[in-house]
Amino acid sequence: MSFYKKATAVGEKLIGKDKVFRYGFNWSPMYRRSTARITEVTKDLSHIKIKLPISWKNRNYANSIFGGSMFSAVDPIPMIQLVGILGDDYIVWDKSANVRFRRPAKEHLYASFDFSAEEIAEIKRRVGEEQEIEIERMTQLTNQEGGVVFCEIQKTIYIADKAYYKEKRKQRGK
Repeated sequence: MSFYKKATAVGEKLIGKDKVFRYGFNWSPMYRRSTARITEVTKDLSHIKIKLPISWKNRNYANSIFGGSMFSAVDPIPMIQLVGILGDDYIVWDKSANVRFRRPAKEHLYASFDFSAEEIAEIKRRVGEEQEIEIERMTQLTNQEGGVVFCEIQKTIYIADKAYYKEKRKQRGK
């Protein structure tokens, strides 16, 4: 069991899953380097919001937010969000990502990550039937009002029944 998984389990008992998610990300050296911060998390993790402020730490040569900061601000959230929502009976992995920069970002950026109860029920139903699935998620980094899109990140996420996944790996000799 990894350090992060152990720390998460202890933290969830002490302060709750939502606070562990928010503070864990905001204090994690990996996520801090993106310069983004998680600003909102619902108790059930179904809604998460981030802010990526423009600063001297993430400005590029053109005086706009560095594309790597935009991607790294978004990259880990949907996968870890699903891990927290689905629980230990599922394996969740990022499979691929596609980034489309739409315009230079010279202001603070924002993104929301949402999973409805219906989406989660559909994921569980499909995994129950198919054992493993892939889903697509689109995240947009926008201005505060949400009207101007600066970057779109399309992610493919792999989700499997944990018992099925372990058996599949065992059969492959890994």
